[in-house]
Amino acid sequence: MVKILIIDDDPTLQLILRKNLQNQGYEVILASNGEAGIAQAKQHHPALIICDWMMEEVDGLEVCRQIKAIPELATTFFILLTARSKVEDRIKGLDAGADDFVSKPIEMNELRARVRSGLRLNQLYQDLQSQKQALEGANQKLQAELDEAAEYVRSLLPSPLKGKISAEAQFIPSAKLGGDCFDYFWLYDSLLIFYLLDVSGHGVGSALLSVSVLNVLRSQSLPNTNFFQPSDVLKSLNNAFQMENQGEKYFTICYGVYDRINRKLIYANAGHPPAVLLSGSSLSTQVKRLESSGLPIGFLPDAEYEDGYLDIPPGSNLYLFSDGAYEIAQPNGKIWGIDAFINSLTNFYQTNNSNLKSVIDHIRNVNHHQPFDDDLSLLRVNFGG
Repeated sequence: MVKILIIDDDPTLQLILRKNLQNQGYEVILASNGEAGIAQAKQHHPALIICDWMMEEVDGLEVCRQIKAIPELATTFFILLTARSKVEDRIKGLDAGADDFVSKPIEMNELRARVRSGLRLNQLYQDLQSQKQALEGANQKLQAELDEAAEYVRSLLPSPLKGKISAEAQFIPSAKLGGDCFDYFWLYDSLLIFYLLDVSGHGVGSALLSVSVLNVLRSQSLPNTNFFQPSDVLKSLNNAFQMENQGEKYFTICYGVYDRINRKLIYANAGHPPAVLLSGSSLSTQVKRLESSGLPIGFLPDAEYEDGYLDIPPGSNLYLFSDGAYEIAQPNGKIWGIDAFINSLTNFYQTNNSNLKSVIDHIRNVNHHQPFDDDLSLLRVNFGG
């Protein structure tokens, strides 16, 4: 039963209001002064309060202020009874938190109508609160599932590769799930395969596509594909992952195969930022961008891709990265840009501080330690002496 609290120091008016409201089917609680009314409100949490403005010690305005300051009662509908009709008086009441007014002498039909209106608003708020709690519960469940999915994606990414030739990578998604992915692994102890891809968009759809590509490449399950020939791999990926079959999503990728015995690299690129090879000494550093033409995977069927070939000097570092590593907005409205990013990589190389944590910390500084607008992936292969 709906509870209504009446706060009034006039016993006769109390009885009249209680009888009328009980006849309407409401449970009525009485309080004869402001302090008692506040105590009753805390105890019973009524849906609606009718309170006289003019009372001794604690008047209706103060009762309203104190009740509205209690979080559990802040949405209780509050009606002030008053003989005051001036606009400034009504403003005082509204500023104190009153939701409605009933003028004295009281016209019972008007009071009943205002009570019904107030209870409708209170019920609407309760319904909204219930919906909010349900949405919060669903959101918590969704966040937990996204956390689980993100952990699964991270579990698929490779651990650092150690030895004379080493590899490591860093991945910072802009949301819980991102569309970047990478891998590196040895075949026949002499061929190192590595790649980094970037799926369009963010979130679950992009992550699912990136994981699908990772699984296909890791299991080498593309039919009729020479996985030691990067251009052949990209062509097969393009045939298997056309946009129209992937929710209109496409991806860019840089794919390389390193021959450890002959110190030669063969690579191909599908719309991805060029990998960067740094070699030489700190006084004489050579910077080589591995440019290679090719449309992103999924744009057009039967797209062709070209291989690039490169001799790898001892001690070289090769960096693969997504565009989130350098497309970072600056306070002046400009983009940090790939040239500035490569200059930073070069500076780290020349100071013999090429570990990815230092590079990532620098990028975070460039981004003023704000959340990244795009997924950021960075992979480094050190070819040893």
